Amino acid sequence: MGRTKKVGPAGRFGARYGVRIRKRVAEIEMVMRQWHKCPRCGIRRVKRIGTALWRCRKCGYTFTGGAYFPMTAVGKTVRQTIATIQRKEQER
Repeated sequence: MGRTKKVGPAGRFGARYGVRIRKRVAEIEMVMRQWHKCPRCGIRRVKRIGTALWRCRKCGYTFTGGAYFPMTAVGKTVRQTIATIQRKEQER
């Protein structure tokens, strides 16, 4: 797999597809391949195992998320809304 210091994982594309696209791909892939925080145990041991599938290597928790990031902006909003609704129901 071709890699260079400047373009990172998008080096495999060579001079094809344009600079902007290669930079976007490189940025997304670098973040995707990092360790992420587990929503259950809170430790940074989550890795992508497939499209939108993520697994914590410490506690073994497998969950769905975004295709390239474990938590999407929409997913965060939905979780916050659900938590707010649950809190209001508990107060009743």
